[in-house]
Amino acid sequence: MSEYTVEMKKINMVFNNGAIVANKDIDLKVKTGEIHAIVGENGAGKSTLMSILFGLYKQTSGEIFINGKLEDIANPIKAKHLGIGMVHQHFKLVDIFPLWQNIALGDEIDTAKMFVNKKEIIKKIEGIMAKYNLKVDLNKITSKATVGEQQRAEILKILYRDADILVFDEPTAVLTPIEIDGLLDVMLQLKKDGKTIIFITHKMAEIKKVVNTATVIRRGELVGTYDIKTTTVEKLAEAMVGRKLVEVKNKYKEIKGETVLKVEGVNVAKRHGSTGLSNFDLKIHRGEIVAIAGVEGNGQQEIAQVITGMMHPDSGKVLMHDHDITRKSIAERYKKWKISHIPEDRHKHGLVLDNTVIENMALQDISSSKFSKLGFISFDRLQTYAQDIVSKFDVRGTQSGFAIARQLSGGNQQKAIVGRELSREHDLIVVYQPTRGLDVGSIEFIHNELLKDKENGAAILLISYELSEVMSLADKIVVVNSGKIVGEVLGKDAVREKLGQMMMQTVADGGQK
Repeated sequence: MSEYTVEMKKINMVFNNGAIVANKDIDLKVKTGEIHAIVGENGAGKSTLMSILFGLYKQTSGEIFINGKLEDIANPIKAKHLGIGMVHQHFKLVDIFPLWQNIALGDEIDTAKMFVNKKEIIKKIEGIMAKYNLKVDLNKITSKATVGEQQRAEILKILYRDADILVFDEPTAVLTPIEIDGLLDVMLQLKKDGKTIIFITHKMAEIKKVVNTATVIRRGELVGTYDIKTTTVEKLAEAMVGRKLVEVKNKYKEIKGETVLKVEGVNVAKRHGSTGLSNFDLKIHRGEIVAIAGVEGNGQQEIAQVITGMMHPDSGKVLMHDHDITRKSIAERYKKWKISHIPEDRHKHGLVLDNTVIENMALQDISSSKFSKLGFISFDRLQTYAQDIVSKFDVRGTQSGFAIARQLSGGNQQKAIVGRELSREHDLIVVYQPTRGLDVGSIEFIHNELLKDKENGAAILLISYELSEVMSLADKIVVVNSGKIVGEVLGKDAVREKLGQMMMQTVADGGQK
């Protein structure tokens, strides 16, 4: 047996006849039974390298050894036979299937080789859920599941297949702090059980907690491999982005601007397993960042959707500049009331994946005088506008904006959406998980842009499951539980432990102000 479970030697991967070099002469060695991180900026080639290992791509050149044996991993079926499983950054689930069916898809336990044995499948999955504390409602239709539930289903999928080499591609990007701690504990247990884990992540705290070794990739090339015990967070971050990072923090000036948004007594009934909202009030002033903190699934989606028009409340009001917009259309909110929206799900609500990046940069404004006249689109103006956003927000792999949005890495898709929404004229911006899947350098940049937006007078509603992000940016933090406000705290007074306690409270407990 080789010392290394996985060895990738001189891996090259090029696309579009050499126009895009995703990986260049990369060497990767992963020891048996270790947790090995692959880190780097968005678009550095991390997911591409792991897609090669999993058989989704065939490398242009280079060799792969599994347990010391040269292997030709032509497809995921071969990868599965070699004991390789992968949790993808973007879920590979069938929306109309229940979660149990997605978990077992292609590896169903059958009866007489004719009938799917649902009872035995669920029994096996429940055993895995109990062992690793990964809980989901197995009978829930996937399209109705939260992103956190879908993420856990993806993890259960590879554990169900008894993989020994587990690739996690940014598995914590959509999880809450409590869920992240649970997943990291799962990884440590898997390591204890003899599994070898490759972990793509941007989060330094996670690396320090569970990772043994980290390989850094920058712009498709190997920077180096580091022993985490002897490497500081600062050194690793600098290796990732090629420069030192500066902490971004709100200056917490007194808010004196006019009230831009009011939400008054909003109620949304529970539906499709959602929490709903109960007598919800919110107020945001010009030049203020108000953050919603809470465990995922406690009304955050409803708050964002009621304000942006994706959902109408059962009762209550939404007002912009004291004008009632409760029943106004999404289009009117965007155009007349100048609302921008960075959505939670970038694929469902953020991008038209099969359109170009250029086209995606003007989705809400394509009919405006900025891009159109007498019904004719000025593609020159559209192209210039989009390319300015791509350049400013460092959206990589866009081929000057002509690339299809689907081709971009998840982090670069996110940067494109953030750039588009911050670049639009807006009085209010609803920001839902803005730095999901972004590298440390991109997070620093986006946080700076949000604070600039605040200084320029925008009202900002931040919904984030990252407590560090909430505490760095918010002037005021509103804590929600079960669709109700259980407490408020000024950003300058926020303490992580206190916020965590408040997030677990209910109104019946008394809440905190």
